[in-house]
Amino acid sequence: MNTLIDVGVNLTNKSLCQDLDGVMTRAEAAGVEQMVVTGSSVEDSKAAIELCKLYPERLVATCGIHPHHASESTGASYGELETLAQNECIRAIGETGLDFNRNYAPADAQEFAFRQQLELAVALGKPLFCHQRDAHQRFVEILIEYRDRIDRLVVHCFTDTRKALLDYLDLDCYIGITGWICDERRGLELQQLVKLIPDDRLLLETDAPYLLPRDLKPMPSSRINEPAYLPQILKMVALQQHKTVELLASQCLRNSRRFFNL
Repeated sequence: MNTLIDVGVNLTNKSLCQDLDGVMTRAEAAGVEQMVVTGSSVEDSKAAIELCKLYPERLVATCGIHPHHASESTGASYGELETLAQNECIRAIGETGLDFNRNYAPADAQEFAFRQQLELAVALGKPLFCHQRDAHQRFVEILIEYRDRIDRLVVHCFTDTRKALLDYLDLDCYIGITGWICDERRGLELQQLVKLIPDDRLLLETDAPYLLPRDLKPMPSSRINEPAYLPQILKMVALQQHKTVELLASQCLRNSRRFFNL
């Protein structure tokens, strides 16, 4: 069995945390030895830290303010984030970035929140866990201003275009791939683009409980994604990159450990 790390799981979501022991047990049985719990608000980041205390050998976390929550944040929020980021289990700042698809927060509020977290990552020497949807050009413009001061960053849940991917690779970004690649309706372009990701820049994540791989057999009746299904994503990426699952698993494990200092 291959050893894997799920670099993006929303473990504070009630769909998962209400059966936390079961989720952790099934993940271990599937070879997922560690998980990175995504923090998407101050309160969510606090909850992620508490989960890490329950499973200190298997969980680390990020702390950040997702663009959806940007307009809810104040100056005090970023002070709280800085305090939270001092926890040993916090391995990256984020989820942060821009999302002009749903526009739950105005663009200027999103940009302000993104910059605040970029500054925090620079100040603390932490990697960045980034989100971008329908905002590629502005996202890259802002990122370029800080890139030479950021050690490592990942564009998580990548589902964008060839141009976007090449722009991120030019900026030496890591790329996070989810179960989107297993979707026979929406994932066909990603199946081709994943071939362009260098061996040392690929990370695998479920983004659970979202993005359940559609090629799972049998399909879980709950339709809830969880870290135990990460091997399904590994299998599809290996198929598209013409690699054995064993080789790809070892590469992604090494990348994950390097990125999150595991």
